[in-house]
Amino acid sequence: MTNRSLQDIEEMGSAKYINPYTDFGFKKLFGTPLNKDLLISFLNSLFEGKEVVRDLTYLNGENLGNSYGDRRAIFDVYCENEQGETFIVEMQKAEQQFFKDRSVFYSTFPIQNQGKKGIWDFKLKGVYTVGILDFVFPDNEYPQDCLRHEVKLMDVDDKHVFYDKLTFLYLEMPKFTKKEDELKTMYDKWLFVLHNLSRLMKRPAALQERIFTRLFDQAEIARYTPEERQDYEDSLKVYRDMKNVLDTAELKGLKKGLKKGIEQGASDERKKNAKAMKALGLPLETIAKVTGMSIEDIVKL
Repeated sequence: MTNRSLQDIEEMGSAKYINPYTDFGFKKLFGTPLNKDLLISFLNSLFEGKEVVRDLTYLNGENLGNSYGDRRAIFDVYCENEQGETFIVEMQKAEQQFFKDRSVFYSTFPIQNQGKKGIWDFKLKGVYTVGILDFVFPDNEYPQDCLRHEVKLMDVDDKHVFYDKLTFLYLEMPKFTKKEDELKTMYDKWLFVLHNLSRLMKRPAALQERIFTRLFDQAEIARYTPEERQDYEDSLKVYRDMKNVLDTAELKGLKKGLKKGIEQGASDERKKNAKAMKALGLPLETIAKVTGMSIEDIVKL
């Protein structure tokens, strides 16, 4: 593989495989029943055998509150395993001020959906939120060599897991640095694919498992219909534009202002970023994810 950057490859139009960080790419690989075997393999690699998923059923990714006017949630991938446990799987492309709050809020929807009318003993099925992050948590919250974070409700005194049916699993993908000859586990291999897919010009020798044969077939741009290629190009443009907006904001010190915790200033900067993304034609759902603003407030800008 050459030293060309991902953007160089994509802008030259020579990329062979899709970028999984785009909405199209992520949903193409993981968001359809046709490719559920890819998602099953990926999830099983993350949970290191503790949560074996044998089968999945895709659910409606748009969840509404219990009454008119309640805030809605739109998940990238929302599915249920054979035991009735639910998985929210999201590709988070950019840091936002209240990312953790949003993650917890989203997890409440599959919990509420389990409620039953009439007599009910309140027994719940497990809920898992998996976040694939195209950024690192701010303020050096975790060491540089620690990219996988499994979070549960814990007793802070004796450190035991108080409730094991609510799990948040985050992957800080910019921290992944392993080379092809260092890939030992399926977990390593899946993270390598996500991190490098659109840079690759051929399938690496280390990825010989049958599941990766299917993945590379599904990811090859030359196999797509003209309509699919156009959808991918549109999605790739949105991803690039969003990255450019964020990079510009960072250069101007906007992110520094947000981190200082100045409430009014933070609100103003989020609105400026949202307006800039809106002017570029980015989807409202994407702007909402990046800025943490509601779709309703973005529409009013």
